[in-house]
Amino acid sequence: MAFIIKPLVTEKMTKITDKFANRYGFIVRPEANKLQIKSEIESLYHVTVVAVNTARYAGKRSARYTKAGLIKGQKPAFKKAIVTLKEGETIDFYSNI
Repeated sequence: MAFIIKPLVTEKMTKITDKFANRYGFIVRPEANKLQIKSEIESLYHVTVVAVNTARYAGKRSARYTKAGLIKGQKPAFKKAIVTLKEGETIDFYSNI
């Protein structure tokens, strides 16, 4: 089962990656644990993972106005994973473009 949804490429994560050259962020499924995240990143990117830090966050509330009126909803909750790699190893997210 794929636990990684997508890499986390935001301004905040880019600043963390610039400050600590071997840390990268990913959005993962809420049921994934650290060992599953570690093994999947190692198999996908062929790197050695030293540590995995996770944080849960709630989805954003959304509302839109349609002919039927106001529709309110809740986007699903996900989990962020910040992965620390072995010194000297990097992940290039843009190499497949």
